[in-house]
Amino acid sequence: MDFFKLQSHGTTVKTEAMAGFTTFLTMLYIVPVNAIIMSNAGMPMDALITATALITIFATILNGVWANTPIAMSVGMGLNAYFTFGLVLGMQIPWQTALGVVFLSGIIFLALSLTRFRVWIMESVPKDLRRAISAGIGAFIAFIGLKQMGMVVANPAVIVGLGDFKDPNVLLGVLGLVLIFAFYAWKVKGAFIIAVLVASVVAWVSGLAAYPTEVFSMPASIAPIMFELDILSALSLALLPVIITFLITDMFDSLGTLAGVGYRAGIFKEDGKELQKTLEADAGATVVGTLLGVSTTTSFIESASGVEEGGRTGLTAVFTGLFFIFTLFMLPLFKAIPPNAIYPVLVMVGVLMFSELANIDFKDLATSCATFLIVIMMPLTFSITNGLAFGFISFVLIKLIQREYSVINPGIITLALISVLAFLFH
Repeated sequence: MDFFKLQSHGTTVKTEAMAGFTTFLTMLYIVPVNAIIMSNAGMPMDALITATALITIFATILNGVWANTPIAMSVGMGLNAYFTFGLVLGMQIPWQTALGVVFLSGIIFLALSLTRFRVWIMESVPKDLRRAISAGIGAFIAFIGLKQMGMVVANPAVIVGLGDFKDPNVLLGVLGLVLIFAFYAWKVKGAFIIAVLVASVVAWVSGLAAYPTEVFSMPASIAPIMFELDILSALSLALLPVIITFLITDMFDSLGTLAGVGYRAGIFKEDGKELQKTLEADAGATVVGTLLGVSTTTSFIESASGVEEGGRTGLTAVFTGLFFIFTLFMLPLFKAIPPNAIYPVLVMVGVLMFSELANIDFKDLATSCATFLIVIMMPLTFSITNGLAFGFISFVLIKLIQREYSVINPGIITLALISVLAFLFH
């Protein structure tokens, strides 16, 4: 195992295997969750389950071999919800065109990963605005989770209102949410998937959902969604802000995750070689993912659980990817999980992302206004693009009013101008 340099990293094959299994348990939920979310876009759920498992296996093993870091990758939470509810259902874009949008953003991200442009973007956007983007996406996907569970419903008088808590399905969602809160608070490994399974058992026993007649089967074909992306339709000026949104969000999400997981464990060295290669694997996996039929692939914060177990090299990621092969054969079980056992996961992930607000300096007027608009406009307009646009424009505008010209750099001006396009071509 000299390829992974285990000895120099102070680890062993056994440690890496246990770390990989731990990461697998903590992010196993992504297969059924992503399939249910993206199936709302009119895509076949069977194919999505297989495609999600395949891209998780491919991306995670690719990163392990290419970057030699213990970072697992899969379809990103937040952007999969935006893909479905923002683009396909909100903007009435065919899912094939939406896949084309993700493909183009992935190609750009891959190209930029080979240059210093990503560094330029990161230095151009204030750290507090990057944190606000994470919090805004958290609010967005939590709102989607609450809406899909029926805890929040449409109300003509006040736009939204409280759902019917006498409805057994709503109560199932509440139970799932409580279980996730409890297991996560108790630091249970695999808290998300355990909560989903417990809520599912309750639904099966109570008759709210049908029992799975079998647990294992051969993988479903991905032919209905594979190579179905429509790149030509995505090549329009009206969709440019959306492409930039996927690019920026994936970039910030990946760098934020890698900073949180990698630097704390000393995985990334000062020369940045491992970080660079991890970003390249991330971008390449996004491109491949669109060919398989899923939205943006990104680094998963759940990789931290494997790092805490002692994982230090790419062998951890390779083991994680290999463990995900089992999910290819779990189609009947995943299909039997009721949606309201799944959607509480969105709420909890939203809570974790929303916590980034604690690190923002609200004493600066431009930062506080931009943060507020990013966080509030993403869920209110059902669009990450709109939230980013309001944030970037308001930040630049207030800094101009305050005559703090030194803070306004070419990068943030470029993003603000692109944001204006988002409104002009809305």
